[in-house]
Amino acid sequence: MKFMLNGFFLSLITAVLWGILPVFLQICLQALDSMTITWIRFLFAGLVVFVLLFSRNALPNILKQVPRAQFILLIAALALVVNYVSNVKSLDYVNPETVQVVMQIAPILLMLGGIVFYKEHLNRLEIIGAVILFVGLGLFFSPNLGLLFSSINSYNSGILLVVLAAVTWVAYALMQKVLLRSFTAKQLTLLIYLIGIFALTPFIHLSALTDLTQLQSFALLFCCLNTVIAYGCFTEALNVWSAAKVSAVIATGPVFTFISVVIAQQLLPEQFSLIKLNEFVLLGAVCVVGGSMTTALAKRKVVKPVV
Repeated sequence: MKFMLNGFFLSLITAVLWGILPVFLQICLQALDSMTITWIRFLFAGLVVFVLLFSRNALPNILKQVPRAQFILLIAALALVVNYVSNVKSLDYVNPETVQVVMQIAPILLMLGGIVFYKEHLNRLEIIGAVILFVGLGLFFSPNLGLLFSSINSYNSGILLVVLAAVTWVAYALMQKVLLRSFTAKQLTLLIYLIGIFALTPFIHLSALTDLTQLQSFALLFCCLNTVIAYGCFTEALNVWSAAKVSAVIATGPVFTFISVVIAQQLLPEQFSLIKLNEFVLLGAVCVVGGSMTTALAKRKVVKPVV
């Protein structure tokens, strides 16, 4: 019972932190570009993980790894960099609620990736969950279908960036399964942050930091802390609770995004506006969350991966 409660609350903290993150990222985007924000988040989180591993004498040694592991590590790190940058950049074009709802396709894509690369099998409940999710997406976007499928515009550009973020996160997650045979979770995290820092350095603009307002500085600090705390809670939740239940709780993230945007709209009406809600949009959002949770809770027969 104790482990169940711990797992639930840790998962809930993760869902809340990831759910409200887009609101703070949107504030940061008023002064900084997506690459600079991501670089700062990587640097902050990387320093925290480095100190933790150094204190335990557990720093990774990438030179001892076989070339195949080194190559997969590089690709996984670059995939996660694209995920972070495109996810933040999408907020230049669409609102936080839309970003969070569209990102719910990631569990479905991960499920399909497991079938293709790890010979896993779908069961009936997973299929039902996937159908509910995609029906929900159709309902959610119903007021904007004309914009979504018309010529290139800011709206469908934002949606494409979120889809790119979801795809690259899935690519990272699939490669992580292999990399965790060579590194611990914290070692892998540190290496990915370091690679991300080097990859993004040529494209950042730190001079803009001097122009941050107090609100923007607070938002940036929150984003950095969010990166460390949310991932730490997520990792610990997986240690004490089943991955399916953790994923199901985290799927409620869009609910907290909607709540945070409503609050932000009251506090900063000139900066935030809630999407136009009608019965189809609301039903679509509920279906997306429900479909994602259903898929996560489905018990899957897993075949040992062939690598």
